[in-house]
Amino acid sequence: MTVNTLFGNEEIPAKPRSIKLKRIKAVFDTFTIREEIARYLPPSDRFTSPLQLFQLFSFLQHETKEHFITLHLDGKNRISCMEEVSVGSLNQSIVHPREVFKTALLSSAAAIVLIHNHPSGDPTCSREDREITRRLKEAGEILGIRVLDHVIVGDSYFSFVEQGLL
Repeated sequence: MTVNTLFGNEEIPAKPRSIKLKRIKAVFDTFTIREEIARYLPPSDRFTSPLQLFQLFSFLQHETKEHFITLHLDGKNRISCMEEVSVGSLNQSIVHPREVFKTALLSSAAAIVLIHNHPSGDPTCSREDREITRRLKEAGEILGIRVLDHVIVGDSYFSFVEQGLL
């Protein structure tokens, strides 16, 4: 005796199932700064030298923790977006290519510039600085976003481009 002989060929309707998917939306925040910023950061300025970036971000000299910042540039090397990727400790900051390029892709950046500070005041690059710069450059090449420079701010500055490391 089988189930078919007892109850016949009865089809059991399939239970409807739900599928949950996540939808990702690009959301941008626009901040209105109510200061005379035009002198500090003119929107039409093109950034062509590490010295310009050092002067713009010299306020990082006074920070007690490492700050890792990316500038997203348009095709004419004008800042379209700025992101503070990481705030670390006294002598290190955790930086991952995924976090750096996530917002660069969303902002349609043509290129990025990396900036971070050394709270000790010595802008000399470390082995870790060289390694993360190399990894970010490789990731940028894959994604089509150029890494133009990595500037380390201290009592003076260190530019990977000026030193021939990028």
